[in-house]
Amino acid sequence: MIDLQHLEQYRENNRIEAKKAVGGLPQSIWETYSAFANTLGGIILLGVEEHPDKSLHAVHLPDPEKLVKDFWDAVNNPNKASVNILSSKDITIEPVGEERIVVINVPRADRTYKPVYVDGNPLNSYRRNGEGDYKCTADELHAMYRDASIKTQDMLVLQEMRLDVINAESLRAYRQRMRLSKPGHVWDTLDDEHFLIKLGAAAIGENGSVHPTAAGLLMFGNESDIVREYPRYFLDYREEYDDVHRWTDRVISSSGDWSGNVFDFYFRVYNKLQLDLKVPFEMNGIYRVDDTPVHRALREALANCLVNADYYGRQGLVIIKKKDVITMTNPGDFRIGLSAARSGGISDPRNGTMMKMFNLIDIGERAGSGIPNIFSVWKQQGWSEPTILVSSEPDRSTLVLPLFKSDDKKVTIKSDDKKVTIKASVQKALIIEHLTNQGKCSVSQLTQVLGVKSTRVKQLLYELVSEGIVVPEGGNRNRTYRLKS
Repeated sequence: MIDLQHLEQYRENNRIEAKKAVGGLPQSIWETYSAFANTLGGIILLGVEEHPDKSLHAVHLPDPEKLVKDFWDAVNNPNKASVNILSSKDITIEPVGEERIVVINVPRADRTYKPVYVDGNPLNSYRRNGEGDYKCTADELHAMYRDASIKTQDMLVLQEMRLDVINAESLRAYRQRMRLSKPGHVWDTLDDEHFLIKLGAAAIGENGSVHPTAAGLLMFGNESDIVREYPRYFLDYREEYDDVHRWTDRVISSSGDWSGNVFDFYFRVYNKLQLDLKVPFEMNGIYRVDDTPVHRALREALANCLVNADYYGRQGLVIIKKKDVITMTNPGDFRIGLSAARSGGISDPRNGTMMKMFNLIDIGERAGSGIPNIFSVWKQQGWSEPTILVSSEPDRSTLVLPLFKSDDKKVTIKSDDKKVTIKASVQKALIIEHLTNQGKCSVSQLTQVLGVKSTRVKQLLYELVSEGIVVPEGGNRNRTYRLKS
């Protein structure tokens, strides 16, 4: 993760923590262990101090081997750490110049182990934010406990509700789509109640009566009933085509003029998202083919956003369509690491029953190939690579889908007869992604990444600094920028 022979080039951040440790194992190491495990993982450097200019430098450790032994003894003690997620290769003693330091590589904990806490108390659970470790809020703890369950969130049987919360028109539309996708399916002849049970949208409760599951309520319920179980439930789609109006079109779940459930939201939104996609003229026999890999990838992205949302989470699910970018943001952290999501092969949806419901009408993919396929299709189109952003307080996951060529020096679009450049939000997302990968960059390096003039990069960096996202370092000539968190 870092080049130890050039330690002075690095700074403490959301993935690096330095501790002198000359007097033995510091107590604060356990807060950092918990924080890294509960967030994105990171590296703890023992025998390293931070100078006033924030640069890192090795110090003399009297006995690195004893530090390693003391750490292993403590991390395997359940009274100190709730779980040991390290293997032998994760702790090493490394030479740095004439000194030796201890490097502890803390991976991101599997969701079934979270929250990782210390001193025998779940309230001593920490998350990493910027250069510091902070205690988890009640919302963050509840979210981790929900995700730790073997059962997905939407399998919950809602014992206090009856099947009359299911919107009849939504269910009818779903059954019709399933008939088209799976003609002659054995469930087709079932009545609605038994169909819902087979689908996982309903189940027999402890009292012997049939009740909706969380998946059934979210997919087919009425918004007024959904918010009884999910008080923060809110679905929001906006089209923002110019800087004059806050939006030019909007669909929200609480409007009252439609059901407000996930199933109906999906089709209302997808029909709007795909309107401006350029469809090549292609024939299959005497019929024109109107479905392309981009359409399929867009359906996959939208379904992933909906089935991986934590509907108990704050701020709701928001999808924004602009002329040059689509962003999809849902409440909840990623259940697997971002690198694993990018490489594919692992499927761990937060709402697995809802994913099965989408699969039955040929939407989505259970094999974990959804995100890799989205990236592959965007690359085939020559568009700028999608970006995945994860934020905390509250936990939110965002997929940014640029709709412009990656090799364009300056992409322009027409809006109200005026040419405007790529939206600043897209350029900022690209800067954040590059700083995440590189650690720090200069203005000249970022001009090459964005393909714009240095004055534009400086303006974007000024805004990111003002927003508390990016931190400048060094004098004017040698100034670089890094992420604050």
